[in-house]
Amino acid sequence: MSGLASDDITPWLPPEDLERVRRQVPMLYVDIVPVRVDASGIVQQVGLLLRVTDGSLTRALVSGRVLYHETLRQALTRHLEKDLGSLCLPRIPLSPQPFTVGEYFPTPGPGFHDPRQHAVSLAYVVPVDGDCHPQQDTLEVGWFTPTEALLPEVQAELVDGHGTVLRQALSHVGRLP
Repeated sequence: MSGLASDDITPWLPPEDLERVRRQVPMLYVDIVPVRVDASGIVQQVGLLLRVTDGSLTRALVSGRVLYHETLRQALTRHLEKDLGSLCLPRIPLSPQPFTVGEYFPTPGPGFHDPRQHAVSLAYVVPVDGDCHPQQDTLEVGWFTPTEALLPEVQAELVDGHGTVLRQALSHVGRLP
């Protein structure tokens, strides 16, 4: 670390540095499917974010970058609280294991596409027990039964491959009809 003191290292990059790194290095992300479960641990509802993207309403999963020197557990909690509020009360597993890995490429083709970067996203299903309210650029947190979440009109609103990730999550927890 050529001459940098540990105090000089922060988890945030200035926008111009982030853009340069995104062009050269795969970025690590988490995709999170927040769920409500019953007393038996069966998924009853799936939380989807409603946002305005390029002038149209879209739905998305909770998603975001893992920061430098941040554990996966910390990243999961940070992104859930950022999008659902600090009282969402996520139940992060003791040993978080993703149910799938998504690969996003800057060039269109098979798989997921993200024009900004090459990204690898670890996907998790996380039960939340608390009050969830939209935060930042989220207009609404909508709760859908697994059957409702798979309706063509809901799937059509999901962006960035999140429809595929959602179907994989529901399959993983045994709720794919």
